[in-house]
Amino acid sequence: MTTEKEIKMPIDIKGILNLLPHRYPFILVDRIIDFEPGQSITGLKNVSMGEPFFQGHFPGEPVMPGVLILEGMAQTGGILAYLTEQSMIGEKLVYFAGLDKVRFRKVVRPGDQLIFKLEMIKYKARLTKMAGRAYVGDELVTEAEMMATFA
Repeated sequence: MTTEKEIKMPIDIKGILNLLPHRYPFILVDRIIDFEPGQSITGLKNVSMGEPFFQGHFPGEPVMPGVLILEGMAQTGGILAYLTEQSMIGEKLVYFAGLDKVRFRKVVRPGDQLIFKLEMIKYKARLTKMAGRAYVGDELVTEAEMMATFA
């Protein structure tokens, strides 16, 4: 792990776009509000009715797809990986390598604010394993263990 420079919080969308290759409509984290190198990260996503997936999921009963909650969690974890190993920024992509213990506990609707909290479980040879949880307020809505790698 390398920590090459001090990271100032919060990281806004411009800073996130400098770290991740994702772009609209697939950028699913709006702000990083806390970060501890090699340890943990907290990000947020403001869920808006203007999100393109709400047109079809589900008309008259908008619910954020669970896989997109996981993707937002994964993007937040990717930022943790990049900020932990800053030499990889702009050099390598972070890819999903696996998901375990996925649970969807509550639905997420327009107007909610998702808080993604991830903790590093293991970091070895550029393979990371993180425990992720997504909250709306104090309510746990989704949780998973995620593995990712630089490639």
